Amino acid sequence: MSKFKNLSISEAWCSLFEEHNILERIEGEGFFKIDAKEIKKIKEPRLMAKFDHFVNLPKIFSENHLAILPVTRGSYIIGNFQAYQSLEQVKADTPITRMYLPDYIQSLDLSNITSEAMALNCAFTSGIIADFLQENEIKPTVSGRAGSGAFDFFINLNKQGKKVCHSTQRIYVDKSQIEIDAGYEGNHSLALIEAKLDISKDFLIRQLYYPYRVWKKRIQKPVRPIFFIYSNGIYNFYEYEFQNFEYYNSLVLIKHRKYTIEDTKIRFLDIEKVMRETSVLYDEPKVPFPQANTFERVINICELLVAKELSHSEITVNYAFTKRQTGYYTNAAIYLGLVNKSPDEISYCLTEKGRSILEVGYKDRQLSFCKLILQHNVFNLVLKEYIENNRTMPSKSRIIEIMQKSNLYNIRSLDTFRRRASTVTKWIEWIVNLTK
Repeated sequence: MSKFKNLSISEAWCSLFEEHNILERIEGEGFFKIDAKEIKKIKEPRLMAKFDHFVNLPKIFSENHLAILPVTRGSYIIGNFQAYQSLEQVKADTPITRMYLPDYIQSLDLSNITSEAMALNCAFTSGIIADFLQENEIKPTVSGRAGSGAFDFFINLNKQGKKVCHSTQRIYVDKSQIEIDAGYEGNHSLALIEAKLDISKDFLIRQLYYPYRVWKKRIQKPVRPIFFIYSNGIYNFYEYEFQNFEYYNSLVLIKHRKYTIEDTKIRFLDIEKVMRETSVLYDEPKVPFPQANTFERVINICELLVAKELSHSEITVNYAFTKRQTGYYTNAAIYLGLVNKSPDEISYCLTEKGRSILEVGYKDRQLSFCKLILQHNVFNLVLKEYIENNRTMPSKSRIIEIMQKSNLYNIRSLDTFRRRASTVTKWIEWIVNLTK
C-alpha cells in the first residue's frame, strides 16, 4: 500500500478499475464484485467505499453512472445502480415548530451542537422526535453497528450493458455491516434514524434501506426510516416509506417537518435596525467576491469547522461538496471574516469572530450574519433599494451596476459580474426570508 499512499481516492479507484478491467466487466456482466482485500492493497476500504452523497463519488464512478454497495463484511458490488435519493428542497416559508427542553436539563448546550449524537439528544429530550412520530411515549433502543443477516433486493439501473436486458439488478446481501445512528420505539412503531450535520441535495438510500430490511423481519411493528439533518438551530426530519420492501428504490417521502428549540422569530424591523447600525466597509477584502448562492451552506461550512480544522479535500470527501463548491463556500466564509486558511494554506479554521457568532442563540446568530453581509457596500445598497422599491428585488442589471461601482476585488469581465450578481440576490433573499 505504501507506493499508493499519496494517491487520492479518485486516483486510487482509477488504478483499481484499470487493474481489474472493471468497466469492461460491468459492461459484459452487469456488475463487478470486489473484495476489501483487493481495495486494501491501495487504500483503506472504509474510506474507499464511503460516499454518502452523489457528489462524493470518484470521477470514474460519476462519469460512468456507477455506485458501490457493500454485500458482505468483506466485499462490495459495483454497477450502474441508482443508489441515491434526491432530497426535497425545503421552502423558506415552511413553518417551524417550537419545542422546549425541560427546565431541569443543564447538560445540553444548544449553542454547542457539534455531533449527530448531540443533535439527536436535543431532539429527543425536547420532545421533537415524539412529536414528529406522533407517539405518546418513545424509548431509545437500537443504535450503532451490527450485522445485516441475509436478504436480497432489486435496485434500479442507470443504463444497460451489452448482456443486460433489464432495468433492475438483484443484489444478495449476507452479513454486511449496518450502522444505525438512533432507533426509537413507541407503542406503534420503531423509527430508525440516519442523522447528518451537513446540508445536502441527496442521500445514500442504503443508509435507510439496509437497517429497514434488517428490522422489518425481526419485529411485528411498522419500521419507519427517518432522515434527519441538523444545521443552524433547525431540526429537519424526513420520513420515508418503502412501498415494496424488496425494491431499494421504492421509497417515497410521506412527511417532512422543521423544528427548533430556540426563539426563531425575526421581524423585518430587526433587519432594518441591523442595516441602520452597521458601518459599511468601503474597502473590499482582497479575497474573491462570493460565488456561493446558498447562504445556509456558508453557515454549514462554519459549523463543520467548530470541532476541528479541515482541509479542502476533507471537506470535499466527507461532506456534500464538490471540489469547486468547497472552494466557493470556504472563500465566501473567508470574505465575511468567519474562516481563515492556515499559514500553510492546507486547512481551514474558524476565526474568533466565527466561533463567537456560532455560540449565541438563533436570533442573535442570524442577525450577526446579516451584519457581516451588510458591512459590504454592494449588499447594503441592494437591500436598501429592495426596501425602497416596496420590497421588490432590484433587477440583475441594476445589481451589476451597483457592483461595478463598488471597487470589488479582481472582478473585470461582465460575465463574472453576472455570475456574482446571482449570489448578491440570493444572500439578500436569505436575509429577507429570515422574517418568514
